[in-house]
Amino acid sequence: MSIFTGSGTAIVTPMNADGSVNYESFKNLIEFQIANETDAIIVCGTTGEASTLTHEEHLDVIKYCVEVVNKRIPVIAGTGSNCTETAIYLSTEAEKAGADGLLVVSPYYNKATQNGLFAHFKAVADSVKIPILLYNVQSRTGMNIAPTTIVRLCEACENIVGVKEASGNISQVAKIAALGKGKIDIYSGNDDQIIPIMSLGGKGVISVLSNVAPRQTHEICAKYLAGDVKEATQMQLNAIDLIEALFCEVNPIPVKQALNLMGMEAGTLRLPLTEMEEATTARLKASMEAYGIL
Repeated sequence: MSIFTGSGTAIVTPMNADGSVNYESFKNLIEFQIANETDAIIVCGTTGEASTLTHEEHLDVIKYCVEVVNKRIPVIAGTGSNCTETAIYLSTEAEKAGADGLLVVSPYYNKATQNGLFAHFKAVADSVKIPILLYNVQSRTGMNIAPTTIVRLCEACENIVGVKEASGNISQVAKIAALGKGKIDIYSGNDDQIIPIMSLGGKGVISVLSNVAPRQTHEICAKYLAGDVKEATQMQLNAIDLIEALFCEVNPIPVKQALNLMGMEAGTLRLPLTEMEEATTARLKASMEAYGIL
């Protein structure tokens, strides 16, 4: 059974002015997501600035998210690392905290072989019982999880159930779908490819867009799944300019700025990420106004 179907929000981690986690704002963001029909929350992923959280902060944020959500929708915890032991530690602790599933990114910087990737993910999967989604994002990790490796992992590990595909390569998604024969849950990792990936059998999206437009992103998926492909496609196309604006600087810089513009108090970023530049902020603001969320 899939962890979720539809739109899962890769939620930001709001910060106070001193760089500490703003838990009050985080609760408000979670409630905003649930009130607007988000289908799942993905906590401590790329968008959640997990790479600059300490291990203690990382696990505290996961625990807090699980507590606030309180089983109303699934919570999927980002627990990947380029160190297998660290990924196992974060994954086992997230399971203890009550996460419904895990999102585990491929090891970055190390550039493991495909056999190394298999061994890494299998070791993580063997350490927990909850379901795992692989996270394939070559633009950030420097390496691709091959379709054959994804299928091999899903066949070897009962709790590796799918993949967040952010390669941008639709041909690769088609290959995963073909080799997986309907047994691998595929989620778009790119907001501009929700409909293309769902047309290949995808279950939905793990989304940055849904931080600021949760109901609209949910509706794109819901309408497609209900058979209204024309309307879902038009909604996808209507969001393209905003999606591009949300990535006109490296994620999550623009989405945090967008939430701040909406009065949602996402706060600052941790170095090496810096505040959005004036020209790109103007571009983002214009896109938000045109889309009707500002």
